[in-house]
Amino acid sequence: MTLHLVKLCVGADDIADLANWQAERLAEKKRLKQPQVLAHVTRMVPKRADELLAGGSLYWVMKGVIRCRQKLIGIEPFTDGEGIGRCRLLLDKEIVATRRQERRPFQGWRYLEAKDAPADVKKGEAEDDMPEAMRRELEELGLL
Repeated sequence: MTLHLVKLCVGADDIADLANWQAERLAEKKRLKQPQVLAHVTRMVPKRADELLAGGSLYWVMKGVIRCRQKLIGIEPFTDGEGIGRCRLLLDKEIVATRRQERRPFQGWRYLEAKDAPADVKKGEAEDDMPEAMRRELEELGLL
């Protein structure tokens, strides 16, 4: 059964910010002649790695809303230079926009069951870049 992770995307206001940051990281790795792999480092190693690697994704929360996902392609536990156990979540380079789903702040990552994951935005649908405050107000008024 497929399982996903959900994680706060600190410092990115939108999907374009995330894509630009990752492109810069890949360019830096290329310049340094390092493998062209996107990785997000976290402290905890997921115990349900087999389920995550069976088609799971990392869903990114931006400003309190899940906005996109990236497929998990690997999980690599390692020990950093200070002797602290860490984990690299290896990500596919494609960022897939998803339907918006609100999330309260949390630390670290959380498991996300497939049934609870937001659907992908279909090809050809416009990505909605409406300001968050306006969107919430329109939703409260029942207009969205």
